[in-house]
Amino acid sequence: MGEPTESSVRTEVRTWLEANWNPELGLVEWRNKLADSGWGVPHWPKQWYGRDLPVAFNAVVDEEFQRIGAVGVAKAGIRTLAAATILAHSTDLHKEKFLRRILTGEDTWCQLFSEPGSGSDMAGAVTRADRQGNKWVINGQKVWTTSAHKAEWGLLLARANWDVAKHKGLAYFILDMKQPGVQVHPLRQMNGHASFNQVFFTDAIVEPEFLVSDVGDGWKVATTTLMHERRGADGLRTWATASSRKGRIYEEERAEIATTMEPYKWYPQRAGRVDLVLERAKATGKIDDPVIRQEIAKLLIMSKTAARRAGAGPAARPGGIARQAGVEPRGAPGGAGPHLYHRRRRAPERRGQPDGRRHRRDPGVGACNIHRRRHRRNPAQHHLRAGAQDAQGAQRRHRQAVQGRAEEHHRVIVSRRRKV
Repeated sequence: MGEPTESSVRTEVRTWLEANWNPELGLVEWRNKLADSGWGVPHWPKQWYGRDLPVAFNAVVDEEFQRIGAVGVAKAGIRTLAAATILAHSTDLHKEKFLRRILTGEDTWCQLFSEPGSGSDMAGAVTRADRQGNKWVINGQKVWTTSAHKAEWGLLLARANWDVAKHKGLAYFILDMKQPGVQVHPLRQMNGHASFNQVFFTDAIVEPEFLVSDVGDGWKVATTTLMHERRGADGLRTWATASSRKGRIYEEERAEIATTMEPYKWYPQRAGRVDLVLERAKATGKIDDPVIRQEIAKLLIMSKTAARRAGAGPAARPGGIARQAGVEPRGAPGGAGPHLYHRRRRAPERRGQPDGRRHRRDPGVGACNIHRRRHRRNPAQHHLRAGAQDAQGAQRRHRQAVQGRAEEHHRVIVSRRRKV
């Protein structure tokens, strides 16, 4: 079988949807069919409810779902972070137990990272995880936890070793949130909403098989979770948009979204609530002010730019999840995809330089100004982007620049001595 193409993928998913889509099915029943077919998450490994397709084809599959009006797998909330983390680091036991129910939306998840005393210092967590017999016993407190009040499972970061550096003493667990040792209390905001919760653990139990990776790997696993959170946070409300169509499955989806999105009615975020600005401007009549309209346009542009930049992080690189799960992504030879951080080169005439390079070296100095100021960490990479065609050329340009700076320094010292 040849490599998949946009046309072949589109034809295949369209044929499958036309044969299987039925808006009168139950939501969970339909999502189980999606999990069995692999079309719910086509970029996942075939063994775990995917089709091993390059992530670039997700957009093609989404277009066909939208064309026919089909509902996708559950994506809103922390469950997507749980799925990405489990795929990357967990055992087959975890994948068999959790991944399907994440896709169907039967389980709700929460993220238990932040603590009252550590602020943004995630590695400073002091919630204890003590091994007693063949079980882990958890004691401590977490805060700012969204959806903890209705979650079945939590992604818990706790300290299992107090005798090593704080980053190395962490362990990452999957915690049963419905056990007696877990108490959840809402944090009421000034506006009356309770977007967050605080969670208390008193001798909560975690079975040894629900440790993700090994003791000491908690920081590494948590970084994976946060990487996917950064990438997906701006798309949360887009994923959770209900359809107004008629049918049993749409009614169940609307009820699910209403429950999932309840904490986000007024959700304080570092990025603010850009999605509410336009609605507010219309309600107050400020939308008629041209200055206000211009500021709103600037704000929306910045928001879209931030979302685009978030999508260029490591989690969004082609085959990112698959590669972490030990599956070589398909695409360019060797699994290499396009480098997402290469900047577009401006036209030579716009820079005013006939050779089209970003800058030119000063023949009298031998080192470029940009190199001096900004690229001391990796000057070879800087020169590669500046016009060298390969890594050897970049290294050569770097050596020339360094040599030129040394020669200039020597000339300055000699000149000063002669003056003396």
